[in-house]
Amino acid sequence: MTQTDRQAQLFSIKLAALVRDHSGDLRGGGSAAPDVGSDTRSDVATAKLGVFGRGAALTRGPDAWVLVEEYPTRGLGPAMAWARQQQCATLNVLAEQSTGVLTRQAQHFREPPTVWHVEGRVLFPAIPEPFPVSAAVSIEHESMLQLIVAGGAVPSVEHGVLAGEVAGLEVCRVVTDRHTGEVRLEVGVGAHDREAFQIIHGDKPPVEALAGVVQAVAPHRLPHASPHPLNRLAPERLLRWELMADPSLVGLSMLSPAEPPFPRPNLKDPFPAVAVGATAAGDPVVVVCSVGVDLDVVPFAADARPFLGLDRADLLLALPSRDAHRVTLDLASRLKYPAHIVTIDL
Repeated sequence: MTQTDRQAQLFSIKLAALVRDHSGDLRGGGSAAPDVGSDTRSDVATAKLGVFGRGAALTRGPDAWVLVEEYPTRGLGPAMAWARQQQCATLNVLAEQSTGVLTRQAQHFREPPTVWHVEGRVLFPAIPEPFPVSAAVSIEHESMLQLIVAGGAVPSVEHGVLAGEVAGLEVCRVVTDRHTGEVRLEVGVGAHDREAFQIIHGDKPPVEALAGVVQAVAPHRLPHASPHPLNRLAPERLLRWELMADPSLVGLSMLSPAEPPFPRPNLKDPFPAVAVGATAAGDPVVVVCSVGVDLDVVPFAADARPFLGLDRADLLLALPSRDAHRVTLDLASRLKYPAHIVTIDL
């Protein structure tokens, strides 16, 4: 048995125990509940374990129970997709972290899933978490803005972080050294690249270093460029950059970047890119760009709309044509204020 298989089995045992303790004997008969380590797969009368990559899942009659262990902040969409596949009438989502975010996202749907906060062996109804207050860039960090522009990158601010991008790909970031308190512009694509660049080229002036990286990255971020690791990173932000250059592709007259409802954790994992635009008549529109079949894009996008203070604005999901999966279409139609899918031919 692989480590992944062993972990999946442990998650399944954990979920079965939580559901049993909360709802009663999974087998549906008798008063004695099975031991945590018992094979709940034999309880086929009322409960069936399923496969859920971020944790574990089971069905019990018409109810789905999904335990989200990995990256729970973006676990609601996958859980809803799993319950839809099982044709369950109701969905219970369990997690030990980020349940306030999950509950807030769930409330955007006409028939919201129930979110439970796991505390040991007990389930508590989760409480919606308020949106984070958008942090302003410090004066010390803002002083680096001109260096970013001089190096040829486009400044980007999200949740108090000042960075520089090339066609949506971060190539530098302003940081404060946690030991010395020094504010500096670090050059590179992602944290590891910035660290390596600092070690190898630390004596090079920041503007010169950034200009070299911009020159190396730019050809790979052009539309229809040959496949390359640099255009496989942050493809959602590359799509947003292309739409900002031509908002008519999504039927708008203007489009500008906007903050997501919570910070992006890294450059590697899929993370939708948010933008705010306007129609020719001046009506505001929230646009969320996604590339690849991202099962969580709908809850994420629905959360972005009120985060930006545009609760009733039209919501557009901009996707490559190949990624307009029926699960995404279904989840978008189940929102209280439905989102519209706009496909882009890349």
